Amino acid sequence: MGVLEEKLNFFAENAGMNLNEDMLRSFRAYYELLEERNKVMNLTAISGEADVAVLHFADSLALLGIADLRGKSVIDIGSGAGFPGIPLKIACPDMDLTLLDAQRKRVDFMTEAAKAVGAEVEAIHGRAEEYGADPGYRERYDFAVSRAVAGLNILAELCLPFVKVGGAMLAMKSTDSDEEIAEARNAIKKHGCTVEKIDDYPLFGTEITRRCVIIRKESPTPKAYPRRFAKIQKEPL
Repeated sequence: MGVLEEKLNFFAENAGMNLNEDMLRSFRAYYELLEERNKVMNLTAISGEADVAVLHFADSLALLGIADLRGKSVIDIGSGAGFPGIPLKIACPDMDLTLLDAQRKRVDFMTEAAKAVGAEVEAIHGRAEEYGADPGYRERYDFAVSRAVAGLNILAELCLPFVKVGGAMLAMKSTDSDEEIAEARNAIKKHGCTVEKIDDYPLFGTEITRRCVIIRKESPTPKAYPRRFAKIQKEPL
């Protein structure tokens, strides 16, 4: 067992999760592909077994302690190299996962990674504000998840149109995001949603604490949203 597996097992045991041997093999395959492709694609600034295991994989898996994704439809928006979506799919294989990113090379990598770990996913190359207005994707999902670095007031408009009434957005943030959350409350309200809970969680084995903002959809998002991205950026709600 390598450092990657040891770190993942330590996190899982402390978080009350179980990662079986097949899952650990999948994480190993994902890691090796990520390291190889990262040499030429600049997928992530994080490398090495210990850091990838904790800062990418474990951080993604923490959502399983926050929301029950079993049998649920989930869209990962701005998923980049596949976080948090692919780690979640490895550990919770019966979830229905869609990965969405605006960069073709990232979508191609995620497609390759999903195949390498034996996961069936839908990987889409496109812009969130366009797919969020598409009747085939709008208000289709139980959960929208995002680790994207945009401010929550912008992320809300990009992600919440995908969530069905009664579902939720899981926004992964740092613990110093109080002001950001406060600034996003108007955007969240305009999308028929409310901040249900702010859940801070430890990355076991480190001194790092991360945050998930749980935003619940109570009524349909008005047809006016999402707006064009230039408008979203220039005039956040």
